Amino acid sequence: MDRFLTGRRVLVVEDEVLILMMIEEMLADLGCESIASASMAATAVAMVEADAFDVAMLDMNLNGKSSLPVARALAVRGVPFVFSTGNSVDDVWDGFADRPVLRKPFRFEELAGSLTRALAG
Repeated sequence: MDRFLTGRRVLVVEDEVLILMMIEEMLADLGCESIASASMAATAVAMVEADAFDVAMLDMNLNGKSSLPVARALAVRGVPFVFSTGNSVDDVWDGFADRPVLRKPFRFEELAGSLTRALAG
């Protein structure tokens, strides 16, 4: 198993509780030290401004609202992140086309690979 994520602090922005629980379990299995979560963009932006994260996972659509403000806040602070979406991967916003995109549903290996690529730059 890839241990590149061991000890990492991860922010997960996801509005579906069951998906969030699955992601949190996967991240714990990958050895992540701290997993913080938010279901709304404003909450996530406040967390990004207040805390330091090694990497983030960002659902593009939060209850019908864009998570673009979170992507911008992460980018300003130099925090690598991956998008997750149940929609088309062609919907990635301008300026963020270089970010990895996880298409839901995804497997453990896909999550690990995407976060590792994001951290590797």
